[in-house]
Amino acid sequence: MIESTSGRFDRTDHALVIGLGLSGRASVEVLRSRLGSVVATDEAPPDKIAEALDELRTAGVAFVPPDVLDAALEHVTVAVLSPGIALNNPLVRRVQAKGIPVFSEVEVAYRLCRAPIVAVTGTKGKTTTTALVGALFTAAGRKVRVGGNIGNALIRETAQADADDWVIAEVSSFQLESIRSFKPRISLILNITPDHLDRYHSMEEYAEAKFRIFANQGPGDAFVGNLDDPIVAAAPGEDGNRIKTRTYWFAGEPHRNTTLYLRNGTTIVYAPPTGDPRPIDILGVDEVPLLGRHNVENVMGAVLVALAAGLPIEAIREGVRGFRPLGHRLEPVAEIEGARYVDDSKATNPGSVIAAMRAFDRPIVLIAGGKAKGTDFAEMGKVVSSRAKAVVLIGEAAGDIAAVVKRAKVEHASSMEDAVARARDLAEPGDVVLLSPGCASFDMFQSAEHRGEVFANAVRALQNPVVHVR
Repeated sequence: MIESTSGRFDRTDHALVIGLGLSGRASVEVLRSRLGSVVATDEAPPDKIAEALDELRTAGVAFVPPDVLDAALEHVTVAVLSPGIALNNPLVRRVQAKGIPVFSEVEVAYRLCRAPIVAVTGTKGKTTTTALVGALFTAAGRKVRVGGNIGNALIRETAQADADDWVIAEVSSFQLESIRSFKPRISLILNITPDHLDRYHSMEEYAEAKFRIFANQGPGDAFVGNLDDPIVAAAPGEDGNRIKTRTYWFAGEPHRNTTLYLRNGTTIVYAPPTGDPRPIDILGVDEVPLLGRHNVENVMGAVLVALAAGLPIEAIREGVRGFRPLGHRLEPVAEIEGARYVDDSKATNPGSVIAAMRAFDRPIVLIAGGKAKGTDFAEMGKVVSSRAKAVVLIGEAAGDIAAVVKRAKVEHASSMEDAVARARDLAEPGDVVLLSPGCASFDMFQSAEHRGEVFANAVRALQNPVVHVR
C-alpha cells in the first residue's frame, strides 16, 4: 500500500470516493484534477447508479466494484465518504482496516476552502435558514457561495471560493460524524429533536454528532444557539466550558445570556454584547415573510449569525423582508373551492410536522406518512389529534401514525393522487390541505422534492381536470 499522506489532498494523494450520490460525484469532479489519482466505489446495483457510472467513464475515473476493492486499496492513501454512508458500514470498515484515513466530504471541502465558513445545522429548518443567511450576506454586499446538505455539494462551492468570499454551509449530523479539523468561522445549531434514530442508538448520540459543529472552533470564531431548545442550551456542558468560542444565544424571551430575543412576542430585539448596551429593534415578527413560529426562530438564528459577522443592521432588515420561502417548505400550491393546498414535503420528521401544523390557525386536512426513520410518532400524534380535522395516510409508516391519532378522522390512500383526492373530499372552504409527511420519501418517491412535485401536480389536476370526450 502507498504510504498515507494524511489528507493533504494534493498530487501526493490517491483517493477512493465511497458513495456516488450528489456529494460523491462532486468529490470525484473536484478531486480528479487536484490529486494523483481518484477511483470510486458504491454498493448500489449498477442499474441504480447508471448515470453516475456514465459520468465516471466520461471523466476517465475508474469504478471499483466492492467485491474487488481490496486490491485497489493497495494504491489508495485517503478515502472520501459520502454523507449517506455510515462510518460503521462494512465497506468503510474494510477501508479503515487497511489503515487508510476516511474523511467526510465536508471535511475535504473545508481543507480545500480559502474562505470563511458559516455552518448551519439542526433537526428542522436548516435549509431555510442556510438560504436566508446567504440572502443576508448578499444584501450586505458580500459574495457568498451556498452549499452542503441544501442540495448542491459543499466541496464544489469551497473549491471555487475566493479568500474574500463567504461560504454558507448546511451540514447534517451525517456530514459532521467524520470531521477532523472542520472549523467554521460561525456555527449555528437551530434545534435538536428526534430524527435519524434508525442510524443513531440514542438521542444523546445524535446530539453529539450535531455538537461536532463547534468542536474545533476557537476564540476567533463564534457559536450561535437556540436557548429555547433544551438540548442546544445544554451544549456548553455542565461546567459551561465545552464551547471554546464566543457564544451568541437567541430566545423567545430576554434572558441573562440572550443576545437576540422577542419583546412581547412581536419584535426581534438585539442586545449588543459589546459597546453601547442599549437594545436595538431589528424588525417586527409581522415583517417575517415566512409562515409559522418555527420560522421566526429560523429568522432569529440567521439574523444573529449576520450580527456576529458584523453585517449592517439595515442590510439584515432588508434581507429578511425580501426573502421568499423555499420549495416544498410550507409552499402554497393552490386554492381550490376555498381550501388552501400547501406543500411541506421536506418535513421528514415528526418535529417538522408539529411546527407546520402550528403555523395555521384554520382546520387542517393532513397528508402524512412515508418511510419511518426509527422515530416515535407519539408527540406528533397528540398535535395531529388536537389540530387536524382529518388525516390521509400513505406509505410504510401509515399504520404507525394511525395508531397514535386519537380524534381526527383517518383515511388511508394508495398513492399521492389518491391522497389528494381524499383530502379534497374531506376539506371545506377555509381549510388547509397540508402535505407534511413526517417521514422519508424513499418507499414511494425518488426524493422529498419528487414527492412534493407529485403532490403539486395532483392538486393542479384538481384545478384543471381532464375531460374525456367520447
